[in-house]
Amino acid sequence: MKNNILEIKNLSFAYLQQEVLQDINLEVAKDDFLAIIGPNGGGKSTLLKLILGLEKVKTGTIKISKNLGYVPQNTNININFPIKVIDVVLMGHKNETKVKGIKKYFKIGYTKDEKDCALASLKEVGMEKFADSKIGSLSGGQRQRVMVARALSAHPKILLLDEPTSSIDVEGQKQIYDLLKKLNKEITIIVVSHDISVILGYASKVAYINKKLVIHNGIEKDIIDRDNGHFCEVEMIQMLDQLKQKDCSC
Repeated sequence: MKNNILEIKNLSFAYLQQEVLQDINLEVAKDDFLAIIGPNGGGKSTLLKLILGLEKVKTGTIKISKNLGYVPQNTNININFPIKVIDVVLMGHKNETKVKGIKKYFKIGYTKDEKDCALASLKEVGMEKFADSKIGSLSGGQRQRVMVARALSAHPKILLLDEPTSSIDVEGQKQIYDLLKKLNKEITIIVVSHDISVILGYASKVAYINKKLVIHNGIEKDIIDRDNGHFCEVEMIQMLDQLKQKDCSC
């Protein structure tokens, strides 16, 4: 796979004969920070599910590193549920044992090494002092950091995040993206987001998906500087469409 950690070729997908994705081709290198944008219903979440293996590929191929970490969009939980932050992070370990050759996906208790790993993951996201706090007592941004720590406990090569800053205030969003940028030094980042600030300030690649895919490797400085960096998604989509037309005319 050259230097690529993810390769998607000629991927199409349909739900009940309704085509959702059409002839998707995408390459992601091990040091990429990919932001995926597009309209609701355009296929972003479906593509993420296919990459994660939650949906079965029927047409085309996906070649990907086996070590994946996933951070879901919704961190709202029952604030009265009595679970500590450290316990949430420990859930990120692959709790798989074998009994007479049969895999059992459950485990009672954790080893010292696993607990040390969980604490190290919390430290990496700046949440180690909250290890013994109840998860329900944290803010939305803090809970999202804990979810990132849980994903890091599996030692992923690729971290996939679905709308990681939804329902988080502006300062919390910046903190999450700064964290992802730091993690990107060691881990490939793929983020589904509507937040253009991710694209302009953090991502190295942008993929616009509306059944088909348009990919752009980085954003030119003159475009970023326009209007002091204020840039709406409609303009981004128009720019990507123009780039696609240029590519097709070559």
